[in-house]
Amino acid sequence: MLSKEERKQLNIDFWDQFKSEMRKIRSSNGKKMNWINYPTDVKNIYLRVVTESNRVSLCLDIQFKDQGVQSIVWEQLTELRKVLEAEMEHPTLWEENKVTTEGLNIGRISWTLSDVNYYDKSQWDDIIEFLKQRMIEFDRFYQEFKEILITLVD
Repeated sequence: MLSKEERKQLNIDFWDQFKSEMRKIRSSNGKKMNWINYPTDVKNIYLRVVTESNRVSLCLDIQFKDQGVQSIVWEQLTELRKVLEAEMEHPTLWEENKVTTEGLNIGRISWTLSDVNYYDKSQWDDIIEFLKQRMIEFDRFYQEFKEILITLVD
């Protein structure tokens, strides 16, 4: 069992290594990208990395307070489902009504690498490669279609 301080240091070390790896990767639009805080340009839509004891996921979270807006955005994404899934080289999980640990009802589209331990440094290369590839694939999709989502919520 890791202490709180050990987990904190491992988090810092992992994200430093991830940033170092991603620093050399540009967005599909040619611009420098802050991959840690991916700019969706749409308030209430977030690209997040979720780590659990035995898996790591890249998640596109749609979390509008107005359920009507959330439904419209979700509907638009489902219309783009074939395009998104064709871009991603990993199975996609669609959860329209996911309740988070904080009790929020969100829509989540995710890609998961199972059977890995985020706190095992020997697995970091596999985890980083998985996240890197999924982010690059997602970025190719998102840069092409984000204006549709921006227009929907403006």
